[in-house]
Amino acid sequence: MTEKIKVLISNLKHSPGVYLMYDKDNTVIYVGKAKDLQKRVSQYFLRPQAGKVFKMVQNVDHFETIIVQNEKEALVLEMNLIHQYYPRFNILLKDGSHYPYIALKKKGDVTLSIKRNNKDKNYDYYGPFPNSGAAYKMVDLINKIYPIRKCRNIPTSVCLYYHLGQCLAPCVNKIDESVYDSLRSEIKEFLNGNNHQKVMELKNKMNEASAKLEFELAQEYKSLIDSIEHINTSQSVETKDKTDRDIFAYSTRNGYLSLAFLIYRKGMLLGKEAHVVEEFGDTEEQVIDLITQLYERCPLPTEIVINSESIAKELEGYLDVNVTSVSKGKVYDLILSAKSNADNALDEYFLSSKLDTDKIALIEELGKLLQIKTPYHIELFDNSHLQGSSPVGAMVAYINGEAAKNLYRKFKIEHEESRDDFASMKEVITRHYSRLKSENKKMPDLILVDGGLPQVKSATQALKDIEVSIPVFGLYKDDKHSTSGLIDIDAKEYPINDKKLFFLLTRMQDEVHRFAITFHKQKRNKAMTVSIFEDVKGLGIKRRELLEHFYPDINLLKEASIDDLSQILPKDVAVALYNKLRGN
Repeated sequence: MTEKIKVLISNLKHSPGVYLMYDKDNTVIYVGKAKDLQKRVSQYFLRPQAGKVFKMVQNVDHFETIIVQNEKEALVLEMNLIHQYYPRFNILLKDGSHYPYIALKKKGDVTLSIKRNNKDKNYDYYGPFPNSGAAYKMVDLINKIYPIRKCRNIPTSVCLYYHLGQCLAPCVNKIDESVYDSLRSEIKEFLNGNNHQKVMELKNKMNEASAKLEFELAQEYKSLIDSIEHINTSQSVETKDKTDRDIFAYSTRNGYLSLAFLIYRKGMLLGKEAHVVEEFGDTEEQVIDLITQLYERCPLPTEIVINSESIAKELEGYLDVNVTSVSKGKVYDLILSAKSNADNALDEYFLSSKLDTDKIALIEELGKLLQIKTPYHIELFDNSHLQGSSPVGAMVAYINGEAAKNLYRKFKIEHEESRDDFASMKEVITRHYSRLKSENKKMPDLILVDGGLPQVKSATQALKDIEVSIPVFGLYKDDKHSTSGLIDIDAKEYPINDKKLFFLLTRMQDEVHRFAITFHKQKRNKAMTVSIFEDVKGLGIKRRELLEHFYPDINLLKEASIDDLSQILPKDVAVALYNKLRGN
């Protein structure tokens, strides 16, 4: 222990707060919270440590503390600082998105949508769902079963959904509010799990269609029935008290921690999820950190249950909700189910070979290879265009070897010579880091560009012009057009001999390329669609939006027949568009 650390420990206070650990480069490497700063922080240096905690302590040059009023303030401050600094020793959940809700509009035309929060008072909300896939499947099923409005903007004529019996056509019909109220009530019942009546109705329709030898229609009804029964099977474990409740259980094995949870709303299981992370320090403290991270992304339920009395007691001090641990009864069965999910997640993690190499070690190796400070924060750039059209730039960010998608950025190239990739790179670098500089935001430790030495020179010159200093390297390719190493501004090559490091950099390169290509396709499709629509008489804004809704890809639109288009557009407009699409 250094004299600097000894002095800092002697000044610690017996107060709640947050502590930040720094390395010799004055980089924050860990952020933590404590009910008693003196007890918690001193333990790192006065007690023997092991594993990653030992490695972290070995890297600490100094620390600082921030005293707060209570534990809740410490929790909020800790999370804010983690998202500000992305310390490499903090374990963070990879998915930063909010859990989705199904939103049912309260008044007017009955519509369903997916929303990432439940703030808009014009909607009733159902959820949150553990993943968007489950929410979208439910919305798709309800859209097929009930005649609710599908179009974002009201068209001037009926569409395909009306002919399929899946819409009341508010575009041409005046729908009485009592009809809408009845429809909403049915959908609410369905979302609350009361769907047996609807199953009986569909079975009757299926039998009628079969009796009339309308076998395709009967098969459609059977598919809907199967979908509903699949939902019923997955939600078979219900609680009679209809409580909004989250069930947590954790399990550990070989230095890894698995946290599983089941989401119940109104007593009905909406889904389950499990996260597997490396263990770091005290297990219970890490579980608490992971759970509080989850509630950054979704609101608290009425009750939280977990398979640990001590964690339950601790969590209740942080969260404004009833937190319990039970040892018998129906809810205990749910805890056992969650524990089984946690164990199973560890089984899958190990058996399916998804156990990642220590990315931090690879990043440290990369720093040594390039002879720079360890690049814990890397940003990669790529440009995309088609013969100069719809040029775009893209940037992806990696923190501690993991994709930080909230930091990804897209750029519409604005300079006139869109075919000039080097000018595009210079523009993108200039715009991005000028903004970071003006907003006093954290700069990355390393910039990687795709395109070799010319792109390295363009990026370096752009940084020099705005007086920003960040190491820039390019990913260069061999004679088989495969990435084989890195190159610096002096044309010095750095071959990558370590296969694990090579694969990590390749994944990063593939990700920025994917991100750029996806953005380019979106922009190009939109430009092509606008160009096609421009000269078609009778194709106004509302009809264009309707076409984009039914045909999100320009290639799908080109394959549409006159009959297909006539279900959405007046016949003369459909013919004109059909001819325009085929160059007539």
